Amino acid sequence: MRLSIIILNYNVQYYLELCLQSVFKAVDDIDAEIIVVDNASSDASSAMIKERFPQVKFIQNAKNIGFSKGNNLGVKHASGDYICILNPDTVLPEDCFKKVLAFIEEQKNPGAVGIKLIDGSGNFLPESKRNLPVPRVALDKIIGKKENYYVNALGQNETGEVPVLVGAFMVMQKSVFDKLKGFDEDYFMYGEDIDLSYRLQKAGYVNYYLGNVTAIHFKGESTRRNKEYARQFYGAMLIFYKKHFGKNRISESVVENIIKLATLKGRTVANNKTESPESAILFTENECLEKELQQKLSLNLETRPIIDCFEQVFTKKQLIFDCDNLSFVEIIDILQKLKNRQNSYRFRPSGCKFIVGSDSKDRQGEVISY
Repeated sequence: MRLSIIILNYNVQYYLELCLQSVFKAVDDIDAEIIVVDNASSDASSAMIKERFPQVKFIQNAKNIGFSKGNNLGVKHASGDYICILNPDTVLPEDCFKKVLAFIEEQKNPGAVGIKLIDGSGNFLPESKRNLPVPRVALDKIIGKKENYYVNALGQNETGEVPVLVGAFMVMQKSVFDKLKGFDEDYFMYGEDIDLSYRLQKAGYVNYYLGNVTAIHFKGESTRRNKEYARQFYGAMLIFYKKHFGKNRISESVVENIIKLATLKGRTVANNKTESPESAILFTENECLEKELQQKLSLNLETRPIIDCFEQVFTKKQLIFDCDNLSFVEIIDILQKLKNRQNSYRFRPSGCKFIVGSDSKDRQGEVISY
């Protein structure tokens, strides 16, 4: 088998269903398997997978064992030469794995390969390509100087070597993952992708960022900027520092105090609410869908032909894409074209009775059933 995709899920049933639809299209002509590991979700994720995606290899944990252990468990059940670690709140373009696998197979000593990630509003997520957070770089980020934290010398749409990739999407050889013994299970959530990226480099492998492949990472579903996020994230940074850079007690004490300050600062993150759209536009060929949505949405709803997505520019609208009529490649292109125009975007997965979307990487998104 060529590829195994491991998706660790926790209470994001609706986003997972959209994710799986995109993944199945992306492996349409690839010898691949999809493995979903569920960390004791309390929603209907389990029933949805069993009913809608019986071909998925499903592993259901009795408790939440965290990111590292959950993904390591999934990889243990994988048969592919390559593995993809993938978040459940992502949407992949149909040509994603063709491009990534073709690239990685051309490299002499590849570690992990990442891609360009955008949020649910089409904005680039700079953590797609990061520098190693040595103490000085981490301190700069904490005080608001982020230019050294991200690899800004490499453009969003360029391809090149990077020190650190994000765990929302990482492709690598399974043999390499196994050789490094996977994710360090001392990390429960956050930091494990940085740690693995660094260990890959130390072992002589090269990590790559592939800027000609773009996927959506809603992020607010898996990373919520609140008190608990700050505690978990900066706690993971302390584990990372002690493991790789903690050489004496004095410097370690300084880093601990910096992290405590960062944790306190993280508790006051603003909500950053976006302005409500004036109206909603549904792009579909399904005449019945408009009537069904009209009953659920409080906005003025109109239906437009699919061609309008590509020929017109919209501002301050809510755009609803029917995934029965638009490819994921097309939707991703539209989001990037219309970014910074104060639009919000919703997705109706193929054959489903709900729409989903997120307007901010810092907050949980919206799910509307109809």
